[in-house]
Amino acid sequence: MQATAFTYDSQTRGGSVLLDDGTPVPFGAAAFDAGGLRLLRAGQRVRIETEGEGAGLRITLITLQTFV
Repeated sequence: MQATAFTYDSQTRGGSVLLDDGTPVPFGAAAFDAGGLRLLRAGQRVRIETEGEGAGLRITLITLQTFV
């Protein structure tokens, strides 16, 4: 799934993304670390993996979206 980086805190390595429908979804350090990223800026396109649905939706991995 794709999203747009919305917030990122380099101290906690957590933040949030906006899904394409505008829904904000938070992510924690575990999801950030799983993607191997070192930095994230608001507005960057990202690829996310999630589990759960609705209010229980949780991001398990976040990486930069690359175009081929």
